[in-house]
Amino acid sequence: MQSFPSFELIQGNRDSGMVLLADHAKNSLPQEYGTLGLKESVFSRHIAYDIGVEGLTRQLAARLGVPAVMSTFSRLLIDPNRGEDDPTLVMKISDGAIIPGNHPITDAQWQHRLQSYHRPYHDAVEREITAVAEARGRAPLVLSLHSYTPAWKGVPRPWHAAVLWDNDPRAVRPLIERLAADTDLLIGDNEPYDGALKNDTMYRHCMMKGIPHALLEVRQDLIGDDNGISAWAERLAPIFASLNADPALHEYQRFASRTGPYPAG
Repeated sequence: MQSFPSFELIQGNRDSGMVLLADHAKNSLPQEYGTLGLKESVFSRHIAYDIGVEGLTRQLAARLGVPAVMSTFSRLLIDPNRGEDDPTLVMKISDGAIIPGNHPITDAQWQHRLQSYHRPYHDAVEREITAVAEARGRAPLVLSLHSYTPAWKGVPRPWHAAVLWDNDPRAVRPLIERLAADTDLLIGDNEPYDGALKNDTMYRHCMMKGIPHALLEVRQDLIGDDNGISAWAERLAPIFASLNADPALHEYQRFASRTGPYPAG
């Protein structure tokens, strides 16, 4: 086994029928890459990982008793939430920060990062979704956790959290409704950006297979410390549980995506 594993599996009850994913949970790099030529301080920024998501994922997995798969490497190394054909898979510049260790990059190094980090993570996601489906006897509910910055290029983002999606509304609509039932929260629907990204994690593991899913983004300043993480875990756990218990979530449906038809069920 390689000294720097590409994923961490949080054990949980596979009979639960739910899987949590965290594509950008950590800001770590394998030792061989040093800091990719960047200052250490860069790795505390959002360009390196989704702030607060690791703690939120761990708490939700524990509260719900469900399995979770988290990547262990910074997205500055290679972005697990991008398809292998995406030109932004290995970023050369991110939010104004040039990444010397990524530019120039040889084809051999590109392939090494794919084979050593990106693919093993996705293999782990696929194995866990399959194992939960087999244990439950049906497709699981897959919920992917991310976080976003409070502002972008000087423009504030007012949403406390947001649900991103493509064309499968089964989990999305009831999740937005449950979140918005708290009138103190402003919930985004495909805000601050669109959730339709061909070959990303949700597309690859859920959209293409008709598995009910949603991607939840929480604003980073709300989960930037232990108190915020615990508060959001307490808020989200019963919502996720009630969503998973909804029989309508697993009705057979067919969805026409923006990039072509997907079979469901």
